[in-house]
Amino acid sequence: MPAGDSAAHEASRQLALAAAHERAAADARATASRYGVASATEQRTAAALAPLAAAGYHLLADRQWPGSRRAQVDMVVVGPAGVFVVDTKAWADVTIAGDRIHRGQDDVTDELMALADLAYRTEGELAEVGLAPGEVHAVAVLAGRTGVDERVGPVQVVGDRDVLRQIARRGARLGPRQVDAVLARCLEWFGQVGDPAPVSTTLPEPVLPAPRGPVLLADDAPDGSDASAAVVPEQRSAPDGPEPLLTDSEVHQAMLEGLMAAPVEEWMAFLHPAQARVVRRSYNGPARIRGAAGTGKTVVGLHRAAYLARTRQGKVLVTTYIRTLPDVLRQQLTRLAPDVVDRVEFAGVHETAKRILDERGVTHRIDGKQIASAWTAAWGKVAGGSVIDTDRHEQDYWHEEVSYVIKGRGLTRWEQYADLPRLGRRHRLGPHQRRVVWELYEAYDRELRDRGVHDFADQIALAEAELRREPPTDRYTAVVVDEAQDLTCMMIRMMHAFVGDAPDGLTLVGDGQQTIYPGGFTLAEAGVSVAGRGTVLDVNYRNTREILQFASMLVRDDEFADIEGATARGDRPAEVPRTGPKPVYVRCASEADRQRRMVLRVHEVVAEVGTNFGDVGVLSLSRRGVEAATEALKKAGVPVVNLEKYDGVPVNRVKVGTVKRAKGLEFKQVLVVDPYASWLTEKVEDLDDVDRERRDFRLRELYVAMTRARDGLWVAAI
Repeated sequence: MPAGDSAAHEASRQLALAAAHERAAADARATASRYGVASATEQRTAAALAPLAAAGYHLLADRQWPGSRRAQVDMVVVGPAGVFVVDTKAWADVTIAGDRIHRGQDDVTDELMALADLAYRTEGELAEVGLAPGEVHAVAVLAGRTGVDERVGPVQVVGDRDVLRQIARRGARLGPRQVDAVLARCLEWFGQVGDPAPVSTTLPEPVLPAPRGPVLLADDAPDGSDASAAVVPEQRSAPDGPEPLLTDSEVHQAMLEGLMAAPVEEWMAFLHPAQARVVRRSYNGPARIRGAAGTGKTVVGLHRAAYLARTRQGKVLVTTYIRTLPDVLRQQLTRLAPDVVDRVEFAGVHETAKRILDERGVTHRIDGKQIASAWTAAWGKVAGGSVIDTDRHEQDYWHEEVSYVIKGRGLTRWEQYADLPRLGRRHRLGPHQRRVVWELYEAYDRELRDRGVHDFADQIALAEAELRREPPTDRYTAVVVDEAQDLTCMMIRMMHAFVGDAPDGLTLVGDGQQTIYPGGFTLAEAGVSVAGRGTVLDVNYRNTREILQFASMLVRDDEFADIEGATARGDRPAEVPRTGPKPVYVRCASEADRQRRMVLRVHEVVAEVGTNFGDVGVLSLSRRGVEAATEALKKAGVPVVNLEKYDGVPVNRVKVGTVKRAKGLEFKQVLVVDPYASWLTEKVEDLDDVDRERRDFRLRELYVAMTRARDGLWVAAI
């Protein structure tokens, strides 16, 4: 099918569906009389929502208010857009200002907060079947009003002429099976009080001819005014008047908007019940969420950030060591929870530190060339020709020792380093070696000062010192750290300083098995305790069993120092429900042969597996590998985007990048394009501690790369 035909056909199909809904609307309205609603105003709301029944929604009217013997819920709507707990108010002289709602002179906010509380409890009940927090909505309908779109706390306030559009425009967030599971739970939660069964109308898929030309879509009708005025428009007619609530064209337009809205990925609206419970769980201090690769830690962290933003005053910070990941997470939250995305701040740890220093007027200067010059000068003055200048270690090893072990842990005195357990570093240092390393650190620090620059570890230390000097009072209500195992001790201290030990203040999300940076530490060193506040996710939702089994062979003997202080071998998921083809491992004759096979593999998965270019990730352990893969793919006419420039906006281009840039991401198909076969066959017993350490980090990085794959994995070695 030529490019564009499938989109045109889909548009034509959706228009036909909308026409079917329009024809069904009149019949659907008639069903409102079956609801047995108690008042004319509620009947109007039922009539307004009735067309939803033709689009896979279930309307439960006059249900029992859970926990109450006498109170009833006007309407519960369950369907593709989620769950809506609806209450109709026949209020006159309504004003909304400052998160309060008044009826005349009376403050009636508490009445809406009772509805909000019910929605919150319903959210917890439906978490048991996996409905994500945020998919349950409290909606107050003002009878006889139009053009109302306001919020009072967590309650959406709309007119009865606006409520259909309000629900329909959210589009499809749940599939039919998910709707059935949620409906079954709602029927139990909201007990019957003698009303008829829920109305559910199913429309057959329209039979469409093959598209013959371009499909023209009418412009969307103007939305209900997003009024900033505090005064709610007055009623246009009496609630029980004969005027039709919505015309057929208005129903058509509202339903069409919902049908044309892009559906979200399943994980955005439906989680495993264990994940949904973790998102809503309350901790009385800092907490940690961990689990093996593929168990949904980043997803849970993102949902938790949205949940905290909904249930707390103030902003929530989501941060990570990976510079490009915050942009991707921001795009995901924009689709997942558009109602709170403006209350969640996404920033890398270094970006956050820079903002603190800028706001407080602390002078600091980062200059890569000057930093490199400072290191070279310090090495020449102290370490060159010394006991640490050996063939076994390159200068990078000692630069990491200074940056991560000494500066990353905030050490300022020789005595602190002399007997320090160097977590994550297998090569043991004797007293003489340590003394030389410490002198190298001091020389490097002097060289930086002489040049008037700071390195990135200094930036973190300066910001952390500022937060200790003058603790922030209300900047963030909560901080969620993704890939927490990649942060240094000083970074954790800085994030902890924002919220302290406040309940639900700090959430650390990560997996020690995926640590790919040297210089481990313990949370105790950072002044953070998560004792009794840890959760382990143990179901792998991303990978197939075959992919996980293949990747896990790389780290089966790996031991690492976990941030909670224990030596661990990695969590193993208790369940891996998905299966698929075995990973493909190929030996290539040369680098040119590997690039040729890589291009063929990309075309193969796109053509035969039905994957789009945008679903393919080509990952390398080095920038040189990224450059080679990018050049080969472009030469073959394959569209590519570098992960350093990828911001999470869907794009139909193969994503090429280093493994470090791929952390937190996933792809349907992953190609790992620069390992050497010898890496996979090295025997631990034949290696000394230096090579063993290098091997550990290299294999962990390959493990991270392979576990980005959802459906297919291809590894090419030479």
